[in-house]
Formats: sequence, C-alpha cells, structure tokens
Amino acid sequence: MHARFLQPDIFKVTCGKKKKKKKKIITHFTYDIKRLKKYHLCSRTGFLVAVRVSNIPAVWSCDQHIHETDGFRRFLRSAKHFNYTIKVLGGGETWEGGDYISPPGGGQKVRLLKSALEDIQEENKVILFVDSYDVIFSSGPKELLKKFQQAKHRVVFSAETLIWPDRHLEDKHPHVREGKRFLGAGGFIGYAPNLKKMVSDWSGADSDSDQLYFTKIYINPEKRKSINITLDSKCRLFQNLHGALDEVVLKFEDGRVRARNVLYDTLPVIIHGNGPTKLQINYLGNYIPNLWTFETGCTICNENLRPLSGLQSEYPVVVIGIFIQQPTPFVTVFFERLLNLKYPKNRIQLFIYNQESHHEPHVRTFLEYHESEYQGVKLIGPEEDIDPVTSRNIGFEMCRDNIDCEYFFSIDVDVVLKNEDTLRILIELNKPFIAPMMTKPGRLWTNFWGALSADGYYARSEDYVDIVQGHRVGLWNVPYVSHIFLIKADALRTDLKDPDLFESATLDPDMAFCSKVRNKGVFMFVTNMHTYGRVLSTENYQTNHLHNDLWQMFENPVEWEERYIHENYSKVLKDAFIETPCPDVYWFPVFTDVACKHLIEEMEHFGQWSGGGNVDNRIQGGYENVPTIDIHMNQIGYEKEWHKFLLDYVAPVTEQMYPGYYTRAQFDLAFVVRYKPDEQPALRPHHDASTFTINIALNQVGIDYQGGGCRFLRYNCSIKAPRRGWALMHPGRLTHYHEGLPTVEGVRYIVVSFVDP
Repeated sequence: MHARFLQPDIFKVTCGKKKKKKKKIITHFTYDIKRLKKYHLCSRTGFLVAVRVSNIPAVWSCDQHIHETDGFRRFLRSAKHFNYTIKVLGGGETWEGGDYISPPGGGQKVRLLKSALEDIQEENKVILFVDSYDVIFSSGPKELLKKFQQAKHRVVFSAETLIWPDRHLEDKHPHVREGKRFLGAGGFIGYAPNLKKMVSDWSGADSDSDQLYFTKIYINPEKRKSINITLDSKCRLFQNLHGALDEVVLKFEDGRVRARNVLYDTLPVIIHGNGPTKLQINYLGNYIPNLWTFETGCTICNENLRPLSGLQSEYPVVVIGIFIQQPTPFVTVFFERLLNLKYPKNRIQLFIYNQESHHEPHVRTFLEYHESEYQGVKLIGPEEDIDPVTSRNIGFEMCRDNIDCEYFFSIDVDVVLKNEDTLRILIELNKPFIAPMMTKPGRLWTNFWGALSADGYYARSEDYVDIVQGHRVGLWNVPYVSHIFLIKADALRTDLKDPDLFESATLDPDMAFCSKVRNKGVFMFVTNMHTYGRVLSTENYQTNHLHNDLWQMFENPVEWEERYIHENYSKVLKDAFIETPCPDVYWFPVFTDVACKHLIEEMEHFGQWSGGGNVDNRIQGGYENVPTIDIHMNQIGYEKEWHKFLLDYVAPVTEQMYPGYYTRAQFDLAFVVRYKPDEQPALRPHHDASTFTINIALNQVGIDYQGGGCRFLRYNCSIKAPRRGWALMHPGRLTHYHEGLPTVEGVRYIVVSFVDP
C-alpha cells in the first residue's frame, strides 16, 4: 500500500529577517564491515557525538549539557529502533555553520569530520555521515552496508535533483545514465581512508559551504577517480526530499512502513528533509520507522509518559490562558466546563483576557463565585485596551515568571471542552507542545492543518481526512494548530522565549506563532486519541438580545441542543419515554430548565406583553376570539428558530404518536403566555386553530406559582401539575375542547404553538 504524503507543488522557500545562529546536529555513522560494529559521529553546537552499535547497546558522554530538540529526539528514536546507541565525544563549540535558508554554510561539519577521522586507523572502517535534525532512518545497517557494497565505489554521496549553491557548475557535473545528477552533502558513506583523503585539503572557515567543497571535488575528474566517488543517483541509500516531493510515497506493507521512491522504484534507507522540506520530513516522521501502521496503530503513544494518576506529590502548576477576542456564544457554558476539569484548582492559575464588553457579566459572575478556588487569577478587561497579540505575550510571561509554573494551557473561549480529563491527558503525553484535536460537527474542519500551501496557508495532507474521521489515531506532528494547546514552561523559557512570537508583517498572529514555533525546532503535536470537544462557529453571532445563545440553532446546533433540549428527550423516540395523561394527549420532556428560564427572561426583557383584549393587530384579521396576555415569537425575531425546533423535535414525536400523519410543522401562532391572579389567571374553554397544539410549561407549579393546569372538557381530564420543560401535545380542533385552569398565586408561563393551522 502506498500513500503520497503531500501535494508536490505547494512548498517553497521563504526568506525573512536575518536569524540568530541556530544550534545544529550533524551525525555520521561508521561501520566495521567485518564485525558489523558501528560508530556514529555527531556534532551539534560544538558537541561531537559517537554512536556505537553492538549486541549490547552502550551510551556514554563527556558533556551532559546537550539541548535536544524534537528533531534530534526523533532522529535518536529512529536510530534506537535499529539498535544504534549514542556517545558524546566532545563539546564546547557553538554552531557557526549557517542554516539552509542563508547559504553558504556547513563548513564546520567538514572540520569536525576531519578532526574525528584522525583517530580512525582501520582500513576497512566504513563511515556514514548524515545530518540529524531533519533525518530519519527507515532501515537498519545491514541493508545500508549491502547497498553500499553494491555501489562498487569507495565513497557514495546522496544525490540531488537541484544543483546548489553554484548553478554555474551544472555543466561540469558528469552525466548519469539514469537518476539524479547533482551531489548532496547532507549524507554520504565511505571507507575511512578515502574520506580522510577527501577532507585532507580542507582549510576553510566554519561558515564556508561544505556542499560547494565536496561538489568541487566531485566534478574534478582526477579527484573523483582518485577518491573513487559516485552518487546514489537512484536513491537506494539516501532520499533527499528537496526537489523530489512528487517522487516519494509512504509504503505500508506487512506491518512496516517506509518511504518509497516511485520514480526509481527504490526503498531508501535514510530520509533527509533537506532545505525547505522540514514539513515533509515531519509528515514522514509521523510514520517512519513504524510509528504508526495499519496493523499496530500508534506505537509511540504510550512512550515517555508522565503519569498523574496515583501521584504522591502535588500536581504540576498550570497557567490556563483564556482568550475572549470576539462575541462568542455559550460563554457561560465555557466557564461551566472549565470548572468541571478534573484537575486540582489549587494547582491552576487563570489568565483571562476579555476584549468584549458584552461578556463582562459572564466573566464577572464566574469570578464572583469561583475565583477563590484557584491558586491565582489575572484578568485583563476591555477597559485596559490591550490588543490580542500583547495579551498572548502577557499570558506566556505569567507562566515564564512563575518559577512553579510547568505548563501554559491556552484556550480560546470558542472551544467546547467536552472531555473533563483533557488537561490531565495532555500533560501525561509529555510533549513540549501538544494540542487536542477539535472539530466542527458535520464538517472536516479541525483546529490543525496537515500541510501548508506555498504562501503558508491551509493545504490538505493525504492523511488529514483519516485523522479527522478517526481512521488513524495517534500523535501527529503538524505545521499548524489553533484555539487550544498545552505548552511546557521550559519551552517558553528557552526555545520560545522571544517576545514577538505572534508578530508578523504578512501573517495572522496564529500563523505567525506556528511559523516561529516550527522555526525554533519545536514540534507541534496534535492528538486524536480521545474525543476532546469542538469549536464553535462565531461568524454570525448577534448580541442584541438578552440570551443570544437561544438564536444559535443554525450556527451551532449541537451546542444549542446540549444547552436547551431535555436530557431525556432522546428516550422519547427510542424508549417510548412518553406519557398519556388524557386520551390522545401526549406528554414528553423537551426543554431543559435553562431553556425555560431563558425564554421567560427573554420575554420579560422584551416586555411588550399584549393587553389580553380581542383586538390584536399582530394577527391576520386583527381579532382574537380567545385572547391571552402574551408575546409572539415573531416579535422577538424567533420565528425561524421556532420552526426549526418544531421540525427537529416535535414533528418526529407527532408522526410516531399519530400514525399516518406527517407534519410540515407550519405555524401561524407561537407565543409565550403569562398567567397572573391579578392579570389573567385562566383561559375560558376553546378549540385551537390548529391540527395539533404544543403547550410547554416554562416554570414549576408549587414553586413559582399555585394552581394552573389544563382541562379537557370532553374527557373530564385535567393535568394540574405540569412539569417544567415538558410538552403537552394534543389535537387542536373538534375533539379536544379545553380550558386553562386558574393560577391562584405567583406567575405561570407557558409557550404555545398552533401547528398546521
């Protein structure tokens, strides 16, 4: 099975400001063919690392102050998978060899290699020299040595599609019968004496180009012959990704995954994300070597965990950053879910940034009741006029400056955090940067991107849909995440200590942040190992009502249902959770207490109750036979939402309880009625102008009012204790002549809808 890993035409090199000197690792392995013993020489920030592989792995070091990046750890894991062990031989130097964006560079590698080779005297010693941050091993040393011997040369370099850094030397490269023609200095293998000879003339500066140095040797016929150099033109040993993205696919076979070059039908041993292909090597590194296969699933998801269950000492301190940057629905629910996180609140500090005056009451109410439960709270409100980018930096600083802070958990307020264990799960996965996958119901949208386009925006990776739909479950190194993530404080204090992480002249703050995180060598992992929650739609959220969330039926139907539809409604259809208090009268739960409360408060906030007279200009004809004191749904702009409510939640019950009848849920009248002893306590007997009627109690008898209820005269049957949030459904005409019983104390509210008039 093969899988192409990226669209081949969506990547390019982008150059920006001059960057600070970066630390880098270069690795090289040596092999004794006779005894299959190997040394690995690695330089990074002046460290020289040796790796020896034998039947008994051994690790030794003379300098313990290596700052390992995620890329180096990935490299080490792939080496360990094939039984390589590492040893540090030297240290004290800073990387002066430049980077792939600003040529030339890499000369320091040649000097370090030359120095390391001085101690090797064996004639048959074979040395493999590769970079490491952007390198993955996809097979073991036996295959590598076999392919090297089959090349029948003393030195074999990786090959490139593109010539670099001097294009004027193109014509001087020897032609090859088939394959790639240009030398790549990021990986080569050869016998020690030949490599010594190759680097013996090196006297350049650390910032000079190793690529140019080796290229000039290769294009010199006499030196090429004397040293016996060739190129791995068909990528049997080395696969450089730059210029070859359309050639490489993932090959899944027999519980193993590796890269395949489809142009030459080869299986390279070493994959190098050279030049501007760091995103592509990250993609391949999600699978190679055997990190995820169809047979095993994720093989690393339970490695290097930080268990919190049964923790004897205190939980790590976490600063949770909450960011409210625009009017957002269900903010009250957000804070309710925050409270429900299964994590000790005395180990949580809150940083709350609220840019919206509309949400000040929500924040204020939350803090009024719960601020004292947390270790500390810092609030930035709209009156402080702090921009969103600055607020993010302030949040990071709150964690950096607190010596006890171990994690910063960033959550935008439009996140629906359903999984109460989310924070614990992310901490236990023990990654410098990790995000839970969030979705939007019914869409392929998530809070991560699988790839980037040439201009740095969204592109879809081959595995994106499978990850989103849960066909591939694990940990995924991705180029972009948003809305929610957990980051280690150590990363904020070292690699990500710059104060301008969210700033860019061309990119949005979230994209700028992810770009800088990537450039610092920090991997952004997303996990879909559990269901964590969703992200709300905020595009059309209006704030001109008291309870604006009531209007979210179309934009956020799942959240609306969870907030406003009774928890037992699903049992109505599945388990016949429905009562028949009177003939052909059906009683079932439909609204939550919150829905009832919000409808009452919305109507009282609107305040334009009818006078209860027969003259009513709101209805066709202007005359009401049986008037009530009420407010119509169309008066508050809720008619479309009410029609959807009838279609989604009432019509299915109607069609089940009245077999053969199919409703379009059309209605002329839907209104909230208010009964008060001194206003309108009751309603005289009448028929409804409907095929059937819905009557939903909005408050509770015995608590909010006394008396009330409904009596069906034909059957002498009364419902005197209506339940809040429960709907009475009954025929409107002919058979169910009924009346509203007197309310003797308090205020009674019901919502009535005449359906299919």
